[in-house]
Amino acid sequence: MKRIGVLTSGGDSPGMNPCVRAVTRTALSLGLEVYGVHRGYSGLIEGDMEPLTARDVGGIIQRGGTFLQTARSAKFMTIDGRREAVRRMNDRRIDGLVIVGGNGSLAGAYELHKMGVPVVGAPGSIDNDVPYTDMAIGVDTALNTMTLFIDMIKDTASSHQRCFLVEVMGRNCGYLALVGGIIAGAEVTVIPEKPITVEDVAAAVEKAYVRGKTHAIIVVAEGATPKTQEIADYLRQGTAGFEVRVTVLGHVQRGGSPTAFDRLLATRMGIRAAQALAAGEFGKMVGLVGNKVELIDLEKVASETKKLDLALYDLADMLAR
Repeated sequence: MKRIGVLTSGGDSPGMNPCVRAVTRTALSLGLEVYGVHRGYSGLIEGDMEPLTARDVGGIIQRGGTFLQTARSAKFMTIDGRREAVRRMNDRRIDGLVIVGGNGSLAGAYELHKMGVPVVGAPGSIDNDVPYTDMAIGVDTALNTMTLFIDMIKDTASSHQRCFLVEVMGRNCGYLALVGGIIAGAEVTVIPEKPITVEDVAAAVEKAYVRGKTHAIIVVAEGATPKTQEIADYLRQGTAGFEVRVTVLGHVQRGGSPTAFDRLLATRMGIRAAQALAAGEFGKMVGLVGNKVELIDLEKVASETKKLDLALYDLADMLAR
C-alpha cells in the first residue's frame, strides 16, 4: 500500500478534523501518501480529492465540523455509484480508504469492502448509536454544548418560574437527550425508546411544582413520542404554577470546538485506522472498548444496531425527584 484516501461522510461531528489530522500524519510517518476526499461519498464518486501534507492538516485540531466537508449521497447507495467511486480511486491510484462517519457511512464502507476495497472506518456521530464502540467521535462535545445551553435556560426558568421544553437532536436514538437530561438535571426526559403520554409529562411537572421547585426542564429528543409541541400545547392548558416555553437547540449541537475528550478520542482512532490500513487489516472499524481502541469487523457493525441502556432512564427518573 502506497497511497490512501480519507473522507468524512454523513452528519458532521466535532472531532472529525482531529481524526483526519491523525490519519494524515500517521500515514505520512509510515511512508504513505494521503489524499483528502471532499464532500464524502459524493466527492469520491466525482473524483474531488487532493493530496494532503502535514501542513495541510495543521491548525484544524480545534475546529468543529470537517474541513474536508461532508455530504449524503443517494448515488453511492446504488451499485453503479459505488463502481464509479472505485473507478475514481483507481484513477488516482488510491489503495485504501479511511472513512469517518455514522451508521450509514460505515454501512457504505462495508459495501466497498465487499467489492474488494481496503477500508477502515471510524465512528463519527453525535447520537452515539454506532454499535461496538462505547463512544463515537463528537458525542462528548455535543453533550457539553447541550449542558451549557440547558444550564442557561434553567437560570431564566428559575427566575420566571417557568417550564421549558428543550428539544435536542435524536431522530431514532435518545442517547443525547437521556444523558443530557441526567447531567443537566432535567425533571423529565422524553426519548424514542420509551414512549410516554402527555398526561405522564404533565403529572411529573405537577409533582415538581408541588415539591417546591422553581422551574421544570423537559428534554425531548426530536424523534420522541409525543412531540415537543404536542407536550407544550397540553401543558399550556393548565400546568400548575409554571408558564411554558419551548427552545429547540438544533444544529448548535453539531458545531463548536471539540472537547479535550473528543480530540484525544479522534486522534487515537485516526492513528489506529491509518496503522490498520498500512498493516493490511481491512474491513474493520476502530472502536473504543473500555479504554482501548480496538478493531471490529465492519460486517458486525453494519448488521447490528446499538441499543440504548434503559437503566439510564430509571436513573434519570430517580434523580429528578
